[in-house]
Amino acid sequence: MVAVEQYLKPELAAQIKRLDLRAQMVVRGFLQGLHASPFHGFSVEFSEHRRYAPGDDPKDIDWVAYAKTGKYYVKKFESETNLTCYLAIDLSQSMDYTHRQQLTKLDYSICLAAALAYLMIQQQDPVGLVTFDTKLGASVPPRSRRSQLPTILSQLTQLQVAGETDLASSLVQLAAMLRHRSLIVLFSDLLTEEAPMLRALRNLRHSGHDIIVFHILDEAEVTFPFQGMLQLRDPETGSTEPVRAADAAEAYRETIQNFRARLDQELSESRIDYVPLDTSQPYDKALMEYLISRRNRF
Repeated sequence: MVAVEQYLKPELAAQIKRLDLRAQMVVRGFLQGLHASPFHGFSVEFSEHRRYAPGDDPKDIDWVAYAKTGKYYVKKFESETNLTCYLAIDLSQSMDYTHRQQLTKLDYSICLAAALAYLMIQQQDPVGLVTFDTKLGASVPPRSRRSQLPTILSQLTQLQVAGETDLASSLVQLAAMLRHRSLIVLFSDLLTEEAPMLRALRNLRHSGHDIIVFHILDEAEVTFPFQGMLQLRDPETGSTEPVRAADAAEAYRETIQNFRARLDQELSESRIDYVPLDTSQPYDKALMEYLISRRNRF
C-alpha cells in the first residue's frame, strides 16, 4: 500500500485502506475455514485415469469407469494456465440507488469485487477490472503480482455512475478483448433488455469462458416497502409515473420474483452461476456462502 499512497490524496488512500481491510477479512476467513480455493478446476483439462488411492477425494471417482471395470479410478487433470479473472462492474445510473441501506448497489458491488480481487491475488491468478455503461469504460489489465491489488482498489474507490446501460453491447466488446479462456465476474442490477443480455452471456459461455453473475438489487427493489402515493422514476431515463403503493406492491413483488426465477433458470441451463443478492444482506456473509457452495460443487 505504501507505493500507491505516495500518489494519492490522504482521503482516497484512507478509502483504499478500508476497502483493502474489508477484502482481507472476507478472504482470510474463508481460506482459513476451508483450506481450499473455490476456483480450482477452471482452467484444467482431462489427462488420464489412475487407480483410486486412500486420501483421494471420492468426488473424483469416475463411476462410468467403475461400472465397466468394477474398479475405482479417479480422473487426473492437468492445469492449462493460471485462471485469468475479469471483474466487470455496471456503472449505469441505476446502480447509484439506495432506499435505506448504507451501501448503494455500486458500493455493494465494489466491496464484493475487492474481496474477489484479493482472493485471486492470494491464488496468484491474474485479475483485472473492466467497467461499463453503454460501452466498456475504464479497465485494469489482468496481472497476478501483488502490486495489482492496490491498483485495482484505487480504481474501485474512484468509480462513479454514468448514464444508461447497454449490457449486451458491453459484453460483446468484452468478448472481443479476450484472448483465452477466462473467468468473467459480472456485478450488475441487470436492469437492461433481457433477451440481448442473455444472448451475449450465452455467447461468452459458449466461447469457453466461465461466468458468475452477481445480480445486485437494492433491498427496496426486492421488498417494495413503500406506502401512499409515489412518483416512480426511471433512474437512467428520468421518466416518472405516479403510482399508489398499495395497488402496485403485490404485482411488483411478483414481477421481481419472476424476473429472478427466469434468470436463474436461463443462466443455470447455460452453466452460468447466477447469484441474486440485495443490499440488506451483509456482503461478506453473502460472498462467503456463495464461495462455499461453489467449492462444494467442484
